[in-house]
Amino acid sequence: MAPYFETVKSFSEVPFTEDGVETAPFLEASDGLVKMFDLLGSGVFGFVQSDIRSNINGVRGRYEVAREKSGTLEELVRSESVETQKHATPCLVRLIRGLAFTCRALQNMQQDRNSELHVCFKRSYDEVLRHHHTFIIRSVVSVAIRAVPHRHDFYAKISQGGSVEKLDTELEKWLGGLERIVKHVSTFLEQGGYGRV
Repeated sequence: MAPYFETVKSFSEVPFTEDGVETAPFLEASDGLVKMFDLLGSGVFGFVQSDIRSNINGVRGRYEVAREKSGTLEELVRSESVETQKHATPCLVRLIRGLAFTCRALQNMQQDRNSELHVCFKRSYDEVLRHHHTFIIRSVVSVAIRAVPHRHDFYAKISQGGSVEKLDTELEKWLGGLERIVKHVSTFLEQGGYGRV
């Protein structure tokens, strides 16, 4: 079986031009991220996976009905902004939030090789999502984070028998692309008054 990052579209491969982030490849890479949560096992972060999937579908729905106006995420948001019904833009804001959380957690994992995964995800949650959630949601997230597999088990699942060195290289590229997209789209959304990530 091929290592996980060789089976999905990498965020580092998503075209990013002066017009913005191309929508279709971005959605494909986002679909790959959702599948990664399956590797965490036993429904851990099922709520995150469900939320991200729902938000991907919201953005995809707009893309499919208005392709000529949605070639990039920026075009999609701008074209929807003049309409009374806005569904894809709030979905994109929440999707970028979820991607930022995942990106930060995996960056923590890469940077702090001695910490277990739950510590890396907790740091990311506190930094990226905690301030968006109520006490009840925070409690649910706290329990879910404690159920994240051990670092060694996660690496074994995600490398699927491949070399850890190659995994680290691919993960670094993937995270670099994801971070670049998250920062760019977050800035675009906030500066345009479309939403705060």
